[in-house]
Amino acid sequence: MDEQALSVRDAIITRRSIKSFNGQPVEQREITDILEDAIWAPNHGNRNPWRFVLAAEEEYQQFLDILRDFGIPKWKELSDETLEKQMSKFTNASAAMFVIVPEDARQKQRLEDFAAASMLIQNIQLLAWDKGIGTCWKTPGFLDDPKFRSLLGIQPGERMISMLQFGHFDESPKAKPRTAVEELVTFWQPTES
Repeated sequence: MDEQALSVRDAIITRRSIKSFNGQPVEQREITDILEDAIWAPNHGNRNPWRFVLAAEEEYQQFLDILRDFGIPKWKELSDETLEKQMSKFTNASAAMFVIVPEDARQKQRLEDFAAASMLIQNIQLLAWDKGIGTCWKTPGFLDDPKFRSLLGIQPGERMISMLQFGHFDESPKAKPRTAVEELVTFWQPTES
């Protein structure tokens, strides 16, 4: 078994969403290796309610045209400088993976599947962080665009819940404050009858 660089606690506390990547490539194999471990996320009935569309390496460079078309709809009207600045939200990353879940007609299963896929995404982010790879979970509006869905092979009855970006980075953002646990927990006490 490989030695882990970070404790689970350290990975959870130090992980940040990275939005400024340095352009150093992340290999497709690195991402699939992360997925091999991430799929051990808890999921109800072991349904494994997820699948992925991954664009990495040369394919990601080609995929940038699609991201431009859907992420910057009026890109043809922009100056080259403005377009380049707008595109940096995509071009800084080295890969993008789309997480797809079934849209079960039964609300309980649909919520369970979404929760399980969210845990899987957290696993991916923590495992990537442990390898020095930054991630950012994004939910742009174009995930629901029928043309975009078609280009990615998303079927009726499926939903994309995440565009997960991957890349290397030079600086980790500062931690943002969290609400104190004391403000979040209500300790139940029995009532007297």
